[in-house]
Amino acid sequence: MEKRTYFVSVQDGMISQSSDASPWEFEIKATDDDIIILREYFDQMHSEDWVNFFRSHVPAVEYHYDSSNDKLDELRKDIYSMLYRLGTEETKTFISENGLADMNSAD
Repeated sequence: MEKRTYFVSVQDGMISQSSDASPWEFEIKATDDDIIILREYFDQMHSEDWVNFFRSHVPAVEYHYDSSNDKLDELRKDIYSMLYRLGTEETKTFISENGLADMNSAD
C-alpha cells in the first residue's frame, strides 16, 4: 500500500493529511491500514479517559492500583511506538530523546 504523509496530535487524538488543519506534534508516513490502527488506539484512549474520569471520583483506589490507568499507560506506549516506527527523522528523534516509547518494540 502507498504511504502518505499525516500530521498527528496525541493530546487531541487527531490525525490529518493537512498540516494547517489543526495543531500537531508529529509527522508520519503511513498506509491506510496504519491509520486505521492508530485511530483505534486513539478511540481506545478516549474510552479509557472516560473510565478514569469516573474512577477518579472514587478516592479509595490509588493510582498505582488502578488497572484502567495501567491500560491508558499501555495505550500511550503503543501509540508512541507506532509513531516512532512511522515517523520522520524529526519525529523519531523527539520520541527517542524524550523516552516516550520502548525503542526495542518500536522498530
